[in-house]
Amino acid sequence: MPLSEQEQRLLEEMERSLYQNDSDFVARVTRRQGRPTYTSITLGVLGALAGVAVVILGLVLRQPLIGVVGFVVMLAGVLFALRPGMRAPRSGQAPRTTSSGGARRPSSGGSFMDRMNNRWDKRNDQSQ
Repeated sequence: MPLSEQEQRLLEEMERSLYQNDSDFVARVTRRQGRPTYTSITLGVLGALAGVAVVILGLVLRQPLIGVVGFVVMLAGVLFALRPGMRAPRSGQAPRTTSSGGARRPSSGGSFMDRMNNRWDKRNDQSQ
């Protein structure tokens, strides 16, 4: 269900307020940490395949210790493939301030929560 125009404006205003008031949080969240890199996926898959080969070798040689080591190698390979990338943000690059990239000066009407509380009070007064 799409958002109404009023809800979209309110959401955009909340986003702008977040960018203006909590830049440390925005910097932490906007870093690219959620996606694994191709290198880690490739190395992880190769490690997992090596672990499977060691498990099969342990079965062929009937050595449970070799099979356990192979399982650990296989598990480490999968975990390495799925780990998030640790790319540092580029120097001199500021976090985005809005979805369109434009900056906006804070309004003189007080903090965001004060404005929201005032709107809520006005809405309740009008309905009574």
